[in-house]
Amino acid sequence: MLCCIVALKSFAQYNDPNYAIPIEGYGSDGSHTVDIISIVNPNFQEQDIKIYYPADIGSKVPTLFYSHAYGGNFPSHVSGLLSFVARKGYAIVFVPYQTTGVSVAERYENLLAGFRKAARDYPEIIDTTKVGFLGHSFGGGASFALAYKCFTENNWGQDGRWIHSSAPWYSFEITQEELQSFPSDTKLIIEIYADDAVNDHRMAADIFTNINIAASEKDFLMVKSDTINGYIYYAGHDVPTNYNAFDALDYYAYYRLIDALCDYSFNGNVAGKAVALGNGSADQITMPPGMRTLIQTDAPIVYRPENSFGFECSAFGNPRNNYCGAVTPVYDPAPSNSNISAYPNPFSSHIQLDHFDYPATYVLYSTSGQIVYSGSDVSNQDFSYLTPDLYFLRVVTAHSDNMLKLVKQ
Repeated sequence: MLCCIVALKSFAQYNDPNYAIPIEGYGSDGSHTVDIISIVNPNFQEQDIKIYYPADIGSKVPTLFYSHAYGGNFPSHVSGLLSFVARKGYAIVFVPYQTTGVSVAERYENLLAGFRKAARDYPEIIDTTKVGFLGHSFGGGASFALAYKCFTENNWGQDGRWIHSSAPWYSFEITQEELQSFPSDTKLIIEIYADDAVNDHRMAADIFTNINIAASEKDFLMVKSDTINGYIYYAGHDVPTNYNAFDALDYYAYYRLIDALCDYSFNGNVAGKAVALGNGSADQITMPPGMRTLIQTDAPIVYRPENSFGFECSAFGNPRNNYCGAVTPVYDPAPSNSNISAYPNPFSSHIQLDHFDYPATYVLYSTSGQIVYSGSDVSNQDFSYLTPDLYFLRVVTAHSDNMLKLVKQ
């Protein structure tokens, strides 16, 4: 049954000039020995499924099923998270899916088949009576349909189940009727990032509002950016990948909540509930001294216009676009300047802004949400090295926040 076990690989090291990893409590590192199982991915044989697990426990353990972002199909992108989960005494299954050449439905099927294969092939490790589904971006949107199928068709999670969705993209393959008949004993955290310029926050608010989970067992959280002693904690689309910094924002706003959610869901620990699902309690929202607290709500309000995001909730491609406006009142504190445009578009190397000479910060994103440029002078940057694809240029001034769609040829 065992295909192969590989040695634990190094991951992006914690590097924060202001705050150390917590030494106790939720979010602190566990003490278990981590091994990685690699098995053939049935629908994407070029990249194996990985199971990170605590090798020193010797019995089946509660298991998390991770759905990665579009284009994030290498476990190194989230290896810090995968190792953290296993050190805390849980298993976590990472299933790569294809970035191009397949449909959304085929990606969903790839994830579902991989999760089920891992559970079927390794029952001595994976305890399907206690499960969590977590995902980011594309995977954040996919987690609801995948969890629903495993909860209702496979009866996973009868002794504890939860979902954590961060910066979710569109949610396919789950109907409004299924959302409203969702297993009500599921725990849920949906987390958005204040400076995410990729996925419209309305998509997260829609699912949170319509899913059949009591307010006491679900929380909607926003993470805000900070600058402490000149160091930037950027609450953008990439949290908590290893693309950029791996710091206190990752640990306290993400790892800590996952840790507490596991303890509450799997062990019934009320201290875990106070942190993961505290309904705005100090235990839940408090960040390290000097950092902004998390924002919790049970009635999500989106504070930015749709055109400030690369993927708008009301776009034709969103199967739930009819639910965008009904559940998310909108207030725009910084009106967007719709006259800004970029040329040439498509571009091959350089980007210019038409009739725009105000001081601004520019952030260029790939479709997976990876930041490929951030700075104050986009016009003098040579982007000829970029892969031909769709990109998003965010232009932020003191009075506006704009998102432009660009094509690299």
